[in-house]
Amino acid sequence: MVRLAIVKRDGRARAGAPGAARAAGAARAVVGTEAGSVARAAVVAGGAGVVSLAVTLAHPLAGWTGANVVALVAEVAVLLLLTVRTIRHSPARQAAVSATLSGAAVALILLRAIWPGPPQLALGACSAWAMGAVAATGIGLYLRRLDDNRRRAVEEATRTQRLGLARDLHDFVAHDVNGMLVQAQAAQVVAGALPEPVADALRRIEDAGQRALASLDRTVHALGERGPGVEGLERLADAFSPGVRVELTVEAAPRREVSSLAYRVVTEALTNVRRHAPRATVVVVEVREEGGMVRVRVADDGGGSSPGTRAGGGFGLAGLGDLLKARGGRLTAGPHGGGWQVVAEIPA
Repeated sequence: MVRLAIVKRDGRARAGAPGAARAAGAARAVVGTEAGSVARAAVVAGGAGVVSLAVTLAHPLAGWTGANVVALVAEVAVLLLLTVRTIRHSPARQAAVSATLSGAAVALILLRAIWPGPPQLALGACSAWAMGAVAATGIGLYLRRLDDNRRRAVEEATRTQRLGLARDLHDFVAHDVNGMLVQAQAAQVVAGALPEPVADALRRIEDAGQRALASLDRTVHALGERGPGVEGLERLADAFSPGVRVELTVEAAPRREVSSLAYRVVTEALTNVRRHAPRATVVVVEVREEGGMVRVRVADDGGGSSPGTRAGGGFGLAGLGDLLKARGGRLTAGPHGGGWQVVAEIPA
């Protein structure tokens, strides 16, 4: 896990103070519902397996005999459903431990009804009921594979679309902007024969064209195969509006695709701040990873109305929201305190 706390003031970046740690503790108290649900599923499945095994082993140790068959069937059904869910959604290590515990509980649960009895009967019964645990494991693995295939398909489609957009920007938009820049530079050749206000306007046009080309270059690079990730947020914050203080906290080291998507969310949110919150003086950018989710939060103090982030007000965040939804995440935006807030949750 990479921990980075940067505070940018008037174009200068410097290390954050211990307050960043306190902010991190407060943010960790707010965990995405989907991430919490997945983590709880593994814990519940493993815990249920441990409790069931303890009750089963208590029968011979305490000398109990007989059991309610209906209750046993209901307990097995719950254990199998938990096994399928944890194998499908949980990280591999958690899924393996939880599924082993719940599967063992299913295989041995019939001992409550047949104890005491012939060992051959107990062995045959446990073997038969173990097939249910094996079937649940197979179903969970099959659904997990379908989810993985879906995610890979979405990533490939997104990558193809991103590269196509990068080519269009490079071949058409950058070409046109470069043409305007060349004309502005050519006009300055005769600047001596022009009034000073006109010459100054031409210089400003040239500077704006240079900045536009640099921005296009960064955009094409971001859309390309090796776009920047969370490691590029410090430079992004440092290059933001000089009159705005950007407080950046990064406590995540996600894989490349997730890192690039987090960078895109921050870029789009900062763009909206520049366009629709001209009175903003402070922007808080937080990227944290917990519970299998990367949480990106961008909040400003520029007023609670931001047309570019309202439904139907723009396409940047709407497109990112659709992309996050397809990948099992979500994006929300709305008024927050005295400004506007964008929160994205991305499966890590």
